Amino acid sequence: MTDPTAGPTLAWSTVEHYLGEGLGTSYRLSSGDGHPVVSYEVGHGGRDIALFVELGRNQQPPRSPLPAVLIDQVAVGQGVRMARIRTTQAELMREFHDLLLAVADRIVAKNRSLDRAFAETVDGWSSLLGRPRAMALERRIGLLGELSILTRLAETYGWAKAVQAWTGPYGEEHDFALVDFDIEVKTTAAERRRHMIHGIGQLQASPGRPLWFASLRLTRGGTGGRTLAESVAAVRGSVAEEAPAVLARLDSALERSGWSVERVDDERWTPRDDALVLAAEAVPRLEPALLAAAALERISAVHYETDVTGLVPTGEAPVNLSGLRLP
Repeated sequence: MTDPTAGPTLAWSTVEHYLGEGLGTSYRLSSGDGHPVVSYEVGHGGRDIALFVELGRNQQPPRSPLPAVLIDQVAVGQGVRMARIRTTQAELMREFHDLLLAVADRIVAKNRSLDRAFAETVDGWSSLLGRPRAMALERRIGLLGELSILTRLAETYGWAKAVQAWTGPYGEEHDFALVDFDIEVKTTAAERRRHMIHGIGQLQASPGRPLWFASLRLTRGGTGGRTLAESVAAVRGSVAEEAPAVLARLDSALERSGWSVERVDDERWTPRDDALVLAAEAVPRLEPALLAAAALERISAVHYETDVTGLVPTGEAPVNLSGLRLP
């Protein structure tokens, strides 16, 4: 028997399928019979998501106190106006999906007005802002990128050496330290290859050891993509089978990277294109020489973005990263 008080449900995997395929769609979350029409929509081209709520004759949309959430009104038919709730930050789309369903649930199942439903949702979530439901997006896709490089290195050097070479989680300057070279890995879900660099030393080669920079771009993969949990499980399975002696080190690296099996993880990702591999000196970067020695002594941290979009790959890289896939 259907529970008449149950709220609307819409699995993220369903939404993600349309986003991954670049398709728009609309899901009616309320009957509209004596109640406002509530619909969840994936925008044309699969670029965004929004919640639409029918407005009464003299009703105005509520104001959003959240910079990342916009609420406006649109006309959808003669005399029919709807409030549209959308986000300005595409990287928060998964979290925004949960917020939209929470608002819809209060309207449909609890018979709240839009103003009250939105206010209650924001108030209810405010206590959780210091305890995110999952790893931040930057850390999730960053770990996915490093796991893909780890897997490719294992194909060349074996799992034992590859896991031992994964030094980034232990606070080292570079993500991977091989016998003859180092690799720094940066991963983004944006259109451009813009990457955050943490510190002057992150793009500086160690003495006698060439440093290589790998820029990876991921996109939401729909049903054909891989979740972080699936990639972690695949890597752990391979290490457990082929190099069990380093499984504890792998688990330690995963934990230091922020991974936990208890965290919610249902976003699917896939590589957008081939990795861009550059010698570190080919990457636009800040050099210690650019800062006066006296100033450098007084600066405790340096963080900046570098954009490597359109740069020509450096030839003769020590490891082949073409055709890279998520494990």
